[in-house]
Formats: sequence, C-alpha cells, structure tokens
Amino acid sequence: MRNSSAEKTPWVRQQLVNRNRLAVWTAAYVLTMALASFGPVFLWDGAVAGSVLAIGLNTCVGAGMIWANIRNLLGLDEMQQRLQLEAMGISLGVGLVAGLSYENLDISNVIVSHAQISWLVMLMGVTYLATTLLRARAYQ
Repeated sequence: MRNSSAEKTPWVRQQLVNRNRLAVWTAAYVLTMALASFGPVFLWDGAVAGSVLAIGLNTCVGAGMIWANIRNLLGLDEMQQRLQLEAMGISLGVGLVAGLSYENLDISNVIVSHAQISWLVMLMGVTYLATTLLRARAYQ
C-alpha cells in the first residue's frame, strides 16, 4: 500500500490538512450564502432580523474561508504559489474589466436586463479554473 498516511511526509500531510480545511470552509460559505439568499423567501418570510443574522453569519464564514485560503497558499511550494498567483491575477483582471463593461452596458441601456453579480462570479470562476489548468500544463 504505497499511499498510506504513514508513508506521507509531514509536508504532504500538511497539504492535505490545508486543502481539506479550505474545502470545509468553502462548503460552509456556499451553504451560508444559500441560507442568506433563500432564507428570506423559504424560512423566515422576509423578516429583517433573520436576514441580518444570515448575512452576518455568511460574512463571518467568508472571513474563515479567506483565512483557510491564505493558510493553503502559504503551505504551497513556490511553483504552486506562482501558478495560483497567476490564476488569481488573471481572474481578477478579467472580472474587473468584464464587470465594469457589463455595468456600463446596463447603465447605458444597451442590455435590457439589469447587470447581475452572479454572471461576474461565474465568469471569474471559469477564468480561474481555465487559467489554473492551462498554466499547470505549461509548467509540466
């Protein structure tokens, strides 16, 4: 059994801890976002107090997710850190340029619907994923 945890180096074990911690915080963030988004409609019938509590919880869990991401990044080796930096930088740039252009299309009534942040979040996620995969192939 080659991949038993007894044979893993301390660095590899720490990588697993960091990755799992980030996965748990990310899942918690998604769940609290769903609670904050759908709770007013399905759980507390628009009561402001419930919404404020859910949004506050979501914000706190989001801070935990950021902390877990920082811990994960600091635990990576230099090449992995560089790959993540490149993917995050490109994703930020695409999000900024596309988001502002999208907002300007809405403001100037070029598009009929209102600009929605969800489209920007999806674009940034796809950009991050594609950049990570492409840059990882380039470094192989």
